Amino acid sequence: MSNQPIDTPTPVLFQAERQREIVGLTAERGRVEVAELAGQFGVTTETIRRDLSELQQQRMLRRVHGGAVPWETSEFEPLLSVRADLHDSEKRRIARRAVQELPDTGAILIDSGSTLSRFSEAIPQDRSLRIVTNSVLNVLTLAKSDAFEVTVIGGILRKNTLAMVDAQAVEAVAELSVDTLFISSDGFSPARGLTTPYREEAAIKKAMIRAADRVVALVDHSKFGHDHLVRFAEWSDVDVLVTTSELGAEAVAEIEATGTTVVLA
Repeated sequence: MSNQPIDTPTPVLFQAERQREIVGLTAERGRVEVAELAGQFGVTTETIRRDLSELQQQRMLRRVHGGAVPWETSEFEPLLSVRADLHDSEKRRIARRAVQELPDTGAILIDSGSTLSRFSEAIPQDRSLRIVTNSVLNVLTLAKSDAFEVTVIGGILRKNTLAMVDAQAVEAVAELSVDTLFISSDGFSPARGLTTPYREEAAIKKAMIRAADRVVALVDHSKFGHDHLVRFAEWSDVDVLVTTSELGAEAVAEIEATGTTVVLA
């Protein structure tokens, strides 16, 4: 059995995987602590500090005293591949339950993001739907079915998320009128509603909400209590929140008190 200390030089692959996880956790939680990360990954705090320094140099996060926060500029978002790996089983549960909120016919709008990607995969093939989305991944999934009429929102592609969220995309959404919007969020809380660190994301999400008669938010419980820089929806904007059953009863009651229906998957 090896007697090497925990903080021996880390294999490159493991270090890359750890840093990838750190970026995802920072995006998910809004802030991570050095000591907590060291315990989670079984390395020293100095190793974590080096990781954070390297990730800051890559503009993947921003170091703060004792930890790190997301790199909150419109030019950076966590890679979709990073977010897709986080809580994937929960996202699949949400997607399966959210299908019950679909109309039988009509027009729907689907936001971008890993949870909405899973939702696009779960839509039954027997629905006669006109589907609008700003997500390339959603388009690739939906195009496999002859049942759907798919409209792609144009604009400049953001490669990290494979979605269009620029001013041109916002203008295109402003011309729409749909029955139901399925939207995601980086964070939610009873007091602040739905929030994101990214101003461009907030702009297109606001436009999507204005375009829809009914709004269904798909957000897993890990986002609860994380209030980010920009609010794009109050609870009065959201008809239904589909989240995971791990969300506490007190949180459910607080949100439902605002008039939003909470559905647990």
